[in-house]
Amino acid sequence: MTIAELKQLKESEDKVEFKAAERNYPYAGGSHAAQEERRKCFLGYVVAFANEGGGMFVMGMADKTPHAVVGTDFANGKVGDLEDETYARLGIRVSFEELYEDGKRVLVTKIPSRPVGKMLKFEGVPLMRVGESLRNMSDEEMFSILSEQEPDFSAKICEGLSVDGLDESAIRKMKESYARKQNNPAFKELSTMQVLTDLKLIADAKLNYAALILLGKKEVILQKLPQSKIIWEFRNTETQTHHDSRVSIEDPLFLAIDTVWQLVNQPTLNKKHPIQSGAYIFDLYDFNEAVIREAVLNAVAHRDYSLTSEVVIKQFPKKINLNNPGGFPKGVNIDNILTVSSTPRCRLMTEILEKTGLVERSGQGVDKIYSITLSEGKTEPDYKSSDMFQVSLVLKTEIINKAFHVFVSQYQNSDREPKLGVEQIITLYKIHNGLLQGLNPEIVEQLDRIGLIVKLSGHTHKYTLSKEYQELAKEELTIGNYIVKEVESLLLAIQGRVVKINDLKDLLKDTLSRNQIKYLVGKLVDEEILKSEGQLRGTRYSLTKDFENLRADLLTNSVLEYLRNKYN
Repeated sequence: MTIAELKQLKESEDKVEFKAAERNYPYAGGSHAAQEERRKCFLGYVVAFANEGGGMFVMGMADKTPHAVVGTDFANGKVGDLEDETYARLGIRVSFEELYEDGKRVLVTKIPSRPVGKMLKFEGVPLMRVGESLRNMSDEEMFSILSEQEPDFSAKICEGLSVDGLDESAIRKMKESYARKQNNPAFKELSTMQVLTDLKLIADAKLNYAALILLGKKEVILQKLPQSKIIWEFRNTETQTHHDSRVSIEDPLFLAIDTVWQLVNQPTLNKKHPIQSGAYIFDLYDFNEAVIREAVLNAVAHRDYSLTSEVVIKQFPKKINLNNPGGFPKGVNIDNILTVSSTPRCRLMTEILEKTGLVERSGQGVDKIYSITLSEGKTEPDYKSSDMFQVSLVLKTEIINKAFHVFVSQYQNSDREPKLGVEQIITLYKIHNGLLQGLNPEIVEQLDRIGLIVKLSGHTHKYTLSKEYQELAKEELTIGNYIVKEVESLLLAIQGRVVKINDLKDLLKDTLSRNQIKYLVGKLVDEEILKSEGQLRGTRYSLTKDFENLRADLLTNSVLEYLRNKYN
């Protein structure tokens, strides 16, 4: 956009607003007390434009035609800060362009549309433009927005797509998945046209976008819907901007989902953690296959295909971040994500993924992600960075509550009935964390009846996990006089090294004091887990021969089991 082009625009016809704003234009209401005056500010216009489908806010040009350039000092030298602050306040990402004429600065703000069914507010009030002023939205206008329904993008006809443009391997995979899920082996023998018709991927001899995304050949997808590809990246540290590995996955979804899991599940990137408690032995991995597959398929099925960005998966040693374009579906937010039934943006595609067993029943995917993650003793799935224009899911690898994992798994692997479902596991987790409001009373009564929870003494409606869990938790926290987390921290600090006490003090400065380190090192030397060489200040410590070549996860488990056998 040039200044000459801007001068030709008309405010009412071209969705643009011109303001001279030469000096001290208010960002968020300024010093005014009255709401009708406060809204005449930068944020007010951003909100109004977004509510009307987007547009441009031009500062530094007169509002009367031919829009003479007068120059503005608004956010001069602070455009980056302006973008960040606007996003923080409104959850909307605006873009800026600075233009100059005869040394006079013009700031052009490009404002995207609000999502379908959602409106933006300034100081709690939804705004719209009327001529040169801003006004509050009427009740009828607000109701109209809230009643909007997103069209099913996946059911739209994909013009020019033919059966020849579909990938035979993907079609075969879809047939096999459907036959297995529906217990109908004969489905595999049906003709491709019959299968496409039965699953509503073709109508009146025309294929839709669901067929393209699920089954299209790579080159056809790149031509007709390039934003449907999935980007996977790996970074060794969370602070670095460049990626160590990057793969663009352009295959149809029935094939792409396997590729995503193969990338995430590389042996060096998805580490195994043996968990043992008495006779119970189980391997946990940093990333659970069912969780990753469900999260990726949800991202593809619920994303907004009108946006040209892709689903991006960023993997790190300690977490994975999945981002998909478009905010939560209508009616869903971070607070109700586990309780509300949503309408997917791509209903047809979601139905096919359900029928073929690739995803849970509609609305159950997030519950599954939560229940598996929590039952593994990991932190809650994190959606906090989501906004109206993207959904961001963070899954962390750290196992913070092994006892909870053992507690749930021992019950599931026993002959006790009924087995725990998604709701039961999430309810157990909430009770463990003291989150007792809004629990389903029927689920609570069931957990009480099977002995997994008990009422707190003196309380009618307050519960805690059973004695069985309390004993597991105690075992997890201490072994004899040892504190498990202290032993684990020391072992990981000393692994592969020959160190002095001062070295350990630096390595463990956020965890243990020097006196704690000296005491613990001395005890582990007595246990013949560590060995010492030298005398006085020159004494160096390392792992003994039985433990020195073990991988980190095996090292901690082996030492802890050795101590449990001795003291418990």
